[in-house]
This record gives sequence, structure tokens and C-alpha cells, in this order.
Amino acid sequence: MGLFKAFKARKPAGKPGEWYYCLTHKTVEEGPDCPAKDRFGPYPSRADAQRALENAAERNEEWDTDPRWHDKGGAGKPGAGE
Repeated sequence: MGLFKAFKARKPAGKPGEWYYCLTHKTVEEGPDCPAKDRFGPYPSRADAQRALENAAERNEEWDTDPRWHDKGGAGKPGAGE
């Protein structure tokens, strides 16, 4: 039981000066205040963290329009089903 409490009390890992975008609170945070599953980062600056959602949308668009990732056979790998 004591071991479980030690894991539960652990703070998220990170370093001061690293910036994160919290998906739960929709805010930029210095240092990881929220669990990793709820944040993007780390980013080198506050400005980079503020653009986290825009960057994710741009990357998703690139993947959605990349002909190498349009699998015809359903295997999910480049060139699958060709």
C-alpha cells in the first residue's frame, strides 16, 4: 500500500524553462503542472507552446494530404496495398 502512495504522489517530470500547452486547462504552463496525457510539450519558449494547437493542426493536415500515407490495403504503412 505504501508503494502505491509513493507513485501517486509523484509530480510530473520536467525542468524549469520548459513550456507546455495544457489540453485540459487550455493554457500555457512553465514546467509540467498537469499529467503528460493532458499536455503537449516541452517547448523551448512560451510562444512555441502557445502555437501548440496550430502546429498540431498543420501536422495533421500534412499527414492527411500526404499520398504516401493513403493506404489502399489498410495496413497503415507507406505504400501499403500498392
